[in-house]
Amino acid sequence: MRWTHDWVTVRASILLTFAVAILSIIVGLVHISTGGVDSPLAMYVPAAVRRTVGFTGTLTGFSMLGSAYALKQRFRVGWYATAVLLPVTVIQGLLQVSPYSVPLVAVSVVSVPALIYNRQRFDRTVSPSPTQLAAGVALVTALSYGTFGSYALREEFDGIVTLTDAFYYTIVTASTVGYGDVTAAPASELGKLFSISVLLINVAAFAVALGVLLTPAIEAQLSKALGRMTDSQFNLLDDHVVILGYGDLTEPIIEHLDATSFAVITTNETAARRFSDREIPVLTADPSDEEPLERAGIADARAVIVATENDAQDALAILTARQLNPDLQILAAAMQRENVAKLRRAGADRVISPAEIGGRLLANSATGKGDAEAASKQLLGEELD
Repeated sequence: MRWTHDWVTVRASILLTFAVAILSIIVGLVHISTGGVDSPLAMYVPAAVRRTVGFTGTLTGFSMLGSAYALKQRFRVGWYATAVLLPVTVIQGLLQVSPYSVPLVAVSVVSVPALIYNRQRFDRTVSPSPTQLAAGVALVTALSYGTFGSYALREEFDGIVTLTDAFYYTIVTASTVGYGDVTAAPASELGKLFSISVLLINVAAFAVALGVLLTPAIEAQLSKALGRMTDSQFNLLDDHVVILGYGDLTEPIIEHLDATSFAVITTNETAARRFSDREIPVLTADPSDEEPLERAGIADARAVIVATENDAQDALAILTARQLNPDLQILAAAMQRENVAKLRRAGADRVISPAEIGGRLLANSATGKGDAEAASKQLLGEELD
């Protein structure tokens, strides 16, 4: 197990960030529910500060969950958010002066080097769709309308004095909770009409935003049912093997990759569904196309194995893979032995012919030059009798 690839990696950064988020939420809830935990250092921090950092610590934890999810998607904005939030969790943990906050501070400090080390790995930019932009603008506009409108009409309401009161009224109304502590004045027709408009506009905006958030999750489930994996399932692949094509060699290849991470690209939809059911990253696409190879992370792959059982298709896949990553190690299996040299010229580093190997083993065994069964066991790493 290599330190640079198995410990100080993208996975380590993401897992540590999730750990900090969970610890921050738990410690914050403990302080909120108990009013602060006594410790020898408690006298040096005012009680109001300790209560405040307990409340804000929980909020920071939930924010950290969002940044951890962004890290999982390899978004650069997630890296920046985490870089800002980690020092905040350290400060909050120190101000809580509680034994419960010690693990929070320790994990936060440990997370910083891993985050810095993997900075270049989080290079995806956020590109919201027009629908997502529209939903975000609608939500912000609706909340602003309710907040500033109710504040401007505060004389028409009972309970609105400050902008905070107006924002509180808008959130309570938009969520349809309606505590009843802030209402339109009984004699104010304008206040009642404005309340109706706030309710309708904000409920519609929240419904649109919720639909935009749920759509990707629904698409992910449909993709899985159809044997097509989403981008998020390929984002964590690093130093992996990409298998191009599906045939008789595919399953043995997968069995002998052991703990090495890999992804499969194939046009065989039946095989793709089986791989999806086994939680194997798979794309139902042409292995010779650039787009699926890029989605499978060929730029970060350690090797490509080409075995489509069609030498012409193999040659195209090799050419595409070599173009996308000139330093990549490419291995191929030629179905026709006369195509071995052609696949090498296409860009493969190593080419084998299963038929040639099998025929040679059997011929040597028949002529007494070797034992085919013993040779095959040696190749497979099996013990000889």
